[in-house]
Amino acid sequence: MKKAPERGLKGILSRVYKLLEGYFGDLKWWPADSDFEVVVGAVLTQNTAWRNVVVAIEGLKKHGLMDPVKIHRERTIRLSKIIRSSGYHRLKSIRLKAVCAFLLDKCGGDLKKMRKEEQHALRDEILSVKGVGPETADSILLYAFHKPVFVVDAYTRRIFYRHGLIREKASYGEIQTLVHENFPKDTKALNQFHALLVETCKKFCKKRKLLCGECPLGVLK
Repeated sequence: MKKAPERGLKGILSRVYKLLEGYFGDLKWWPADSDFEVVVGAVLTQNTAWRNVVVAIEGLKKHGLMDPVKIHRERTIRLSKIIRSSGYHRLKSIRLKAVCAFLLDKCGGDLKKMRKEEQHALRDEILSVKGVGPETADSILLYAFHKPVFVVDAYTRRIFYRHGLIREKASYGEIQTLVHENFPKDTKALNQFHALLVETCKKFCKKRKLLCGECPLGVLK
């Protein structure tokens, strides 16, 4: 499918958003009891299904570890066992401890203090933490620090490509810029848009099975 003309991108993204919100309603993302839990979830959800992350988070809560200080102090081998369900648990335990060390160094673990920081500078700081890539950093920025940034993931890439909005090998930055330049720079709207795209892929725009006839975006074909 050919790439959509730039002059029409604002209208297309607006229509995509309205069609999906009309179908799914307010998805109220990210499901978490605290901003720190969002950070934990953002790290654990790398390369795994969310249901596996939920099990890991429940394990951390059960052991009284949903706290940056406690995770930072916990032995890596024990922490990895608790988050085993999230996959790559040894590596993720190291990354989780690194993120907690960063938060403790920056704000003593009080995430509210970091919300006042300038978005781009804060993003660079988060990206400097070993093991944290753009998707994880932006998830933390949007859902934990409430910054107006669009999170690009495999679901976003799949829908945008199938509807001709991007080229197949578009970079993370290119896709994010496309949204930032053609969609309201509003935290709540960006939050909802990302959530809508994820749910659409899970329900209709699957990796190997397309249910375009049932999808709210079917009218765009």
